[in-house]
Amino acid sequence: MSTIHQSGIAVVIPSYRVTRHILGVIAGIGAEVSRIYVVDDKCPDGSGALVRSSCVDARVTVIEHEQNQGVGGAVMTGYRAAIADGMSIIVKVDGDGQMDARLIPLFVTPILRGEADYTKGNRFFDLEQIGAMPPMRLFGNAVLSLMTKLSSGYWDLFDPTNGFTAIHADAAKHLPFNKISRRYFFETDMLFRLNTLQAVVVDVPMDASYGDEVSNLKISKIVTEFMVKHVRNFGKRIFYNYYLRNMSLASIELPAGIILFVLGAVYGAVHWVSSAHAGVETPAGTVMLAAVPLLMGMQLILAFLANDIASVPKRPLHKKTRAWRLPCPE
Repeated sequence: MSTIHQSGIAVVIPSYRVTRHILGVIAGIGAEVSRIYVVDDKCPDGSGALVRSSCVDARVTVIEHEQNQGVGGAVMTGYRAAIADGMSIIVKVDGDGQMDARLIPLFVTPILRGEADYTKGNRFFDLEQIGAMPPMRLFGNAVLSLMTKLSSGYWDLFDPTNGFTAIHADAAKHLPFNKISRRYFFETDMLFRLNTLQAVVVDVPMDASYGDEVSNLKISKIVTEFMVKHVRNFGKRIFYNYYLRNMSLASIELPAGIILFVLGAVYGAVHWVSSAHAGVETPAGTVMLAAVPLLMGMQLILAFLANDIASVPKRPLHKKTRAWRLPCPE
């Protein structure tokens, strides 16, 4: 615990319509935290003013946005402030009281040990606790988790929308702050950006907790906006990791697999429709000509996915950047 106390830990709390909970959230943050940044994201209830007038915790700094920037914008503002103040680890906690601040040591410990650059909560770890999650959220998180594995490349993570996170400042410094999604897609987009940096991300088990908080996330976001953004991020990640920065056998497997699969499927469909209209059976040779490239294409795509799964980053980014900063021997 003494190591945690000496590590320069900051907490960022994006604040928007959380006046009923924000003071309790701050009060629950332990002594291991050095700074607390409350970012009032143009809150209509004046949460920033409430904290200024009612909170006596000397660690608290209130930052106010002139315009609403969404949770992502608020977190980026907090990251910048923490980095400027020389903090080493930055924890993000929501202001709605859902997250138990007593878990902060669990989130920062893997980073302190050099095992991760970024940690995030996982409410699906304990099967007994999953029953506490509303069915619609359970379904939405399951769908989003599958899409996020593909788009981010972190195949060993779950619960991508979980907002309880911690990040090493050296990793945060390399994030493209102006490009990260500002609103509901923020947590998922963070994972994509971290993968392009080859940062190590680790899940931290936590319980699901739902009270009287107000949620604006609609299921339609999953099947429309989120789907489009996941496809975009998947394409960018594949290009960055397999063609721009590096090339391997997997760089050939994916395009070759897609081409063969599409050719086999189209060839088979055309001849099946033609035979159906003619009222005759499709010749066995034609079936084989369609099936062989289709199966070969599927095998190549699966081989690519196996390579992608095996390529999840293992060496923390902040260890690499620390090596860059070491003085050269004389």
